[in-house]
Amino acid sequence: MGRLPVEEHREPTWEAIVRDDDLTLETPVALVYNGISHAVMMASPDDLEDFALGFSLTEGILEHPHELYDIEMHNEAAGVAIHMEIASQRMAELRQRRRSLSGKTGCGLCGTESLEQAIRPIPSVIAPDPSDNAIQHALVQLREYQPVQAATGSSHGAAWCDLNGDILLVREDVGRHNALDKLIGALAREAVDRHAGFVLVSSRASYEMVHKCASVGLGALVAVSAATDLAVAQAETAGLLLVGFARPGRHLIYHRPAIQPSPASMAG
Repeated sequence: MGRLPVEEHREPTWEAIVRDDDLTLETPVALVYNGISHAVMMASPDDLEDFALGFSLTEGILEHPHELYDIEMHNEAAGVAIHMEIASQRMAELRQRRRSLSGKTGCGLCGTESLEQAIRPIPSVIAPDPSDNAIQHALVQLREYQPVQAATGSSHGAAWCDLNGDILLVREDVGRHNALDKLIGALAREAVDRHAGFVLVSSRASYEMVHKCASVGLGALVAVSAATDLAVAQAETAGLLLVGFARPGRHLIYHRPAIQPSPASMAG
């Protein structure tokens, strides 16, 4: 976090009170694969190794965490460059993707040429079935696990919760997508059982948030704010449990799939 002197004005006098205020850090972060810069994101410069891995997985650049061979952070004058060494097959596919986009104009979605390409295919997932009490229990805890948000009021959080609603892992970022990518990267590093919990985010549930979860096999997403219609449609396609407007004492179930047995229970 950063600190900056500010003037606070309040009723009834509107007299200026000068004090220091905490600010969420935001900086350009370049993602560089095998020496080639692929994207620059605005992000909070914390847990960037988790961010790089999570982004690489949810964007389909990597299929498995072990395809990331090495990662180095380079602090530069304009921001942070994350240099990654990835498997040659994945790099060849990334090069092909970049060649296919060369010289084409975008339509608001990075790397998208047409409307048909805007909605990527979404894989099927196995949805867990957390109880209403578990969802509420996780929600009540979330504020305690967001120190940057508590200090600044301008940071999103993404939490991994077990089926009892206990929060096990949290990542924060100025961007909601980045916070989720950081969480996904951390989960991949720790080889967490993705069928034994759910994701809780401090934002709305958009198409991208649903797609990121499903792309790495996470079967349940709980959001503090509303879901979009496309997010619900994608959750239905993937078989993902989608919960929104999670507030103390209430939440909405946008989509509850038929519960399937987890791989662990099937093995037993």
